[in-house]
Amino acid sequence: MSVISAHPTHASTYLVRAAVTAPSLMNTQPWRFVADGDTEIELHADARRGLPLADPHGRELVLGCGAALFNMRLAMLHLNFRPVVHTLPDPQDPAHLATVRWGAYTRPTAEEQRLYGALGRRHTAHGPFLPEPLPSGLVEEMREHTRREGAELHVIDGTAERRMLAESVRAGEEARRADARLAAEQAGWTWRLARPRNAGVPADVSVLHPDSTALAGRDHAGLTGMFPTPPRRWPARTGLVTLLASDRDDPLTWLRSGQALQRMLLHAAGYGVMAAFHTQPLEVPRLRTRIRQTLTAGQFPQMILRFGHPPCVRALPRRALAEVFG
Repeated sequence: MSVISAHPTHASTYLVRAAVTAPSLMNTQPWRFVADGDTEIELHADARRGLPLADPHGRELVLGCGAALFNMRLAMLHLNFRPVVHTLPDPQDPAHLATVRWGAYTRPTAEEQRLYGALGRRHTAHGPFLPEPLPSGLVEEMREHTRREGAELHVIDGTAERRMLAESVRAGEEARRADARLAAEQAGWTWRLARPRNAGVPADVSVLHPDSTALAGRDHAGLTGMFPTPPRRWPARTGLVTLLASDRDDPLTWLRSGQALQRMLLHAAGYGVMAAFHTQPLEVPRLRTRIRQTLTAGQFPQMILRFGHPPCVRALPRRALAEVFG
């Protein structure tokens, strides 16, 4: 049963401040927190901040909440307490995704401290990466981090496989650009510098054409309407192309996959490596099925990412803590 009335304490505020640094689709920040003093804190999905056309089942919404949950776990460990997590605790309330209670005293490991230290360094990348190679051994380390949370990272490095995935991303993005309803939904979460918001994505989040790498990006600024073909392409600077996948495809799995995603992102960020997201084909059932059948050995694809060293990063805004409590 959810807590009906609560007042956030300094400790719960500390956890939520870490939680809200998590990534989410279109930076919608689809989470809500309820604190019961110093006893527990609840994580709820906020359907009002979902994208019902692009994400009708709330899969990506729950992924983002899973990333926030992982941050809460890290923050509690940083305070020297073991997080006790109960996922989907109320069958009558599917939006109540998790309850986190303060467990026994513990000392975080050096690895957990490194992940916590990367919370402020992780940002979403856009456009081409620098030609600098990834650190040796990083890919296998990221695989291990995702496995610890119950997911699998597939590296798409074969020529035919990368071409197939690029075609799927292109098809998904073109479908989005051609659908007036989907375009309007995306525009609703895009803002101009003259009218900044504390959620959503600024139209100038990338000054480059969204089709400048091998994987098409979301066209936040409407550049493709003015310039159907990018003036320059950098396919060699696409970076490491990966797929995050899972054996199941239900809300609990999405929540776990979100935690795996964030664990991997934070580990990479510790090396200055950031990720760009390309979820467009996973929002089209036939394209997602095709990717599952050809690239993930039957596992359900949850996220498509590129990894690399970005030429620059831009922190996206976050809602005030008062807005996400209650």
